[in-house]
Amino acid sequence: GYKYTVDIDLAKYFDTVNHDLLIGMVREQVKDETIIRLIRKFLKSGVMSNGLLSPSTKGTPQGGNLSPLLSNIYLNNFDRLLEKRGHKFVRYADDCVIYVKSKRAAERVMTSCTKYLEEKLKLKVNRDKSNTGSPLKLNFLGFSLYKARGKAGIRPHQESIKRFKDRIRQITSRKRGRSIQ
Repeated sequence: GYKYTVDIDLAKYFDTVNHDLLIGMVREQVKDETIIRLIRKFLKSGVMSNGLLSPSTKGTPQGGNLSPLLSNIYLNNFDRLLEKRGHKFVRYADDCVIYVKSKRAAERVMTSCTKYLEEKLKLKVNRDKSNTGSPLKLNFLGFSLYKARGKAGIRPHQESIKRFKDRIRQITSRKRGRSIQ
């Protein structure tokens, strides 16, 4: 089957969403101009930095209620492209993994997806963090696949387990010097 993955990392995704492209995508589904104006105001609401409000020209507001929805709308055409090409993939927000059958296919898919994301959606693919390889070495949302005795499964990735243990040690350390209250 699918022995290779294409792991795409988008650099500062939520900060780089193009407002005009996004509004155009929303407009395809929403015909009410009042809603469109509200979404545009939400996008331009700005960020507070050192006590000063700076209006934003791109990106979705961090922690905003609409931000996850708008970011999914923005990548919806990318999902459709992958489906149209018959790819098996999983995407959660800006984390995307595509499963392919050969190393050559993985490299080809990486090139075409990078071109689409950068040229059509005006996003930046982080080439240092994006890669192709075995699904068994992949860390996706803190989990990894494994194969043992002919069976495949899913488990927490080793890095996630290490971070969890380190955090427990930090919380339960006797040297913390805090009261229980």
